[in-house]
Amino acid sequence: MRAPDDPLGFIQAHTRLLPVPYAPEIHLQVADEATELWQKTEDELQEIGLPPPFWAFAWAGGQALARYILDHPEIAQGRRVVDFASGSGLVAIAAARAGARHVIASDLDPFAVAAIGLNAAANGVAGLIDPVSTDLLGTVPDADLVLAADVFYERDLARAVTGWLIDLQARGLTVLIGDPGRTYLPRERLECLASYAVPVSRALEDAEIKQSHVWRLHG
Repeated sequence: MRAPDDPLGFIQAHTRLLPVPYAPEIHLQVADEATELWQKTEDELQEIGLPPPFWAFAWAGGQALARYILDHPEIAQGRRVVDFASGSGLVAIAAARAGARHVIASDLDPFAVAAIGLNAAANGVAGLIDPVSTDLLGTVPDADLVLAADVFYERDLARAVTGWLIDLQARGLTVLIGDPGRTYLPRERLECLASYAVPVSRALEDAEIKQSHVWRLHG
C-alpha cells in the first residue's frame, strides 16, 4: 500500500473514475466497494493518520445539490463560488460546469484536496476550481454563492457551520445546502427548493435510494 504522504497515489490505487449516479455528466474517482476502503482506512491506516475517506464517495446531499445546479445553471453562472467541505469536489465541479467564474473547493483533508484536483481535471474544469485546505469557518470569503452538502451529521460541527452560514447570508451571499435530512440540519432556517430520490451505497447509508433535498438558507 502506498504511504499516506502520497495522496494522489493512494487515490489512484484505490478508486476508479466512474459517472456519478444522479449526475452522470460528472465523473469522479470513487471507491468500487465502500466498505472495503472504509475498513482499510479505519483498521489499517489509523495508526498513520489517514482520515476517513469521505472524498471517495458521492454522498446523497452532494448528488442532489450537483443535480440542481446542473439543471439550473443560472444559479452559478458568472458567480464566484465556495464549495465548503467539498470532499470529492462533486458540487464544485457542477458549479464550474454551470458557468461559475471561479470556484474555491475547501476541505481540511489533504486527500480530499488531492481528489478535488484529480476530479476537476477529469471533468475539464481544473482551471476554474481552486482546491484549498484552509479552514473557512469564521471567515468571509470573496464569493457570491456558498454551497454546502452533507455537513450536518455531527452536532458541534453543524452548530459552527450553521452560525457561519447565517452570517454569510446576512452579508448578502446566497447559501444553498444539499442534505438528505440529517439529524442536525437547521430546518427552521431553510426553504426546500427541490427533492430527489438519489441512488446511494447501502454500505454508507440506511437505504439504496435516499430522498435528498436542496435547501436555501434564509434569515
